[in-house]
Amino acid sequence: MSATQYLAPEFELEMQSTRRVLERVPEDKLAWQPHPKSYTLGQLASHVAQLPDWLSTIFAGDEFNFRPEGGPVYRMAKCESRRELLDLFDASVAKAKAAMAAASDETYEVPWTLRGGDKVFFTLPRWQVYRSWGMNHMVHHRAQLGVYLRLLDVPVPGTYGPSADAPQG
Repeated sequence: MSATQYLAPEFELEMQSTRRVLERVPEDKLAWQPHPKSYTLGQLASHVAQLPDWLSTIFAGDEFNFRPEGGPVYRMAKCESRRELLDLFDASVAKAKAAMAAASDETYEVPWTLRGGDKVFFTLPRWQVYRSWGMNHMVHHRAQLGVYLRLLDVPVPGTYGPSADAPQG
């Protein structure tokens, strides 16, 4: 079994759970934030919708520089509606799937570097970057989004089983 085949079932489950959470984002609350240091609901939801695209970035080359000297600075997406969130998410997932499908097992072992200008944040094997910077990062922010929904009294969908808002059955 290839690395991609091994990772694909988890990828699919996490993407399905993430989409269910994004489907609940209330459009009339996108500017809401739980604390002045926190993202707004719209910023956080846009970030979650965009994160699967980061997985394709992991496979596109051996590094990513989000502040390249003389080049374009990375910009987070800014979705203005639930439809924009879901469209961005679906496109990001499709891009990630294609990148993973094209990756060989050897690709997962190659070192990958994250930079911000001249500063190197880390260099790790690609499989570890996929897991931590890609999947775990998305799950972390999806959980934050679930807390935002709870604070706004929006029913939270189950991710790893039923939630307090889903009927037990």
